[in-house]
Amino acid sequence: MALSAVRDLSERRPAATPEELAAFETDVLSGFVLARASAGLSDSTIRGDVTHLEQIRAWFGRPLWEMQASDADTYFGKVVRSAAQGTRLAYAQTLSTFFAFLELRHRAELHALTGHVVACPLDEMNRPRGRKEIGLRIPPTDAEVDTLFTGWRNELATCRKFAPMARNFTAARLMALLGLRINEVRRLDLADVRWELGRFGKLHVRFGKGSQGSGPRQRVVPLIDGADRLLRWYVTDVWGHFDDHHTRPGAPLFPSERRNADSSAARIGDDPLRRGLSDATARHLPQWRHRLTPHVLRHYCASQLYRHGMDLLAIQELLGHWWIATTMRYVHVLHTHVEDAWIAGQQRAAARLEGLTR
Repeated sequence: MALSAVRDLSERRPAATPEELAAFETDVLSGFVLARASAGLSDSTIRGDVTHLEQIRAWFGRPLWEMQASDADTYFGKVVRSAAQGTRLAYAQTLSTFFAFLELRHRAELHALTGHVVACPLDEMNRPRGRKEIGLRIPPTDAEVDTLFTGWRNELATCRKFAPMARNFTAARLMALLGLRINEVRRLDLADVRWELGRFGKLHVRFGKGSQGSGPRQRVVPLIDGADRLLRWYVTDVWGHFDDHHTRPGAPLFPSERRNADSSAARIGDDPLRRGLSDATARHLPQWRHRLTPHVLRHYCASQLYRHGMDLLAIQELLGHWWIATTMRYVHVLHTHVEDAWIAGQQRAAARLEGLTR
């Protein structure tokens, strides 16, 4: 039996022309984008990865497959050393993923063209360390939130522009009651309010945040804690000030004052909603000025529901979290296990002391 010829990958081959290499580099990046789209990643995540690769490529000045461990040492140890930890981790993850793609799809072809053996320049010695954690957010108390929304609601009777203020009030109140993200709120359609579902009606959240950039994750959110009454008032008394085409497909639940080409109301952006909450906080809850954001209201919702007895799994489903550990970070400021352990320790010490004095 004849032995087949085995080609040594460490052997250098004649280099391709610059034009061939440039065309191949473009094809590789296009293939990377297509592969990540096939994996189900969202367009925004893929754009972010490509931006990271382009920035590293601009610094390196040569095709990325030529990067060595020493180059990665310089880039992460000097060029982006002062960047935020999350930024450095994102660059490192993108680079590792790209080299995994090169090894799986183009290892032999790259060697034939350039003589290089593909190897990721990041290893256990130079890979940026750390984890990107959710920042600690201590939400306002029930009394503080009641003060904010009571003052805001009373202001509606005398404000100069009733409809925009009532829209901003309703959107912020939904974030506090249901834990919706601001982009989930603004992308709701009027038809997403499903009064016929469940005991109170439900919201069909079609643009929930996915895990690891996997794209929108849909869920239904019950209109609990008075959210049903809030939305009935808003749809009946406020929504018509913006648009009278309630049967129009895609009519936004929270319209903008701007108009589309067909004269219907456009969808609101997140800036007016953030600005409305910020202005109302400055007027009615000044101690939280510049600190009460839509995401803090989401933390408040989780904490308030946990404090009133809702179990963690139900809160996880309501907020649309993939992992229960994420939900626990939203309510951990209410956990009393440290205080309970301290009290138990004091009781044990008192019991021992009592035994000695008998």
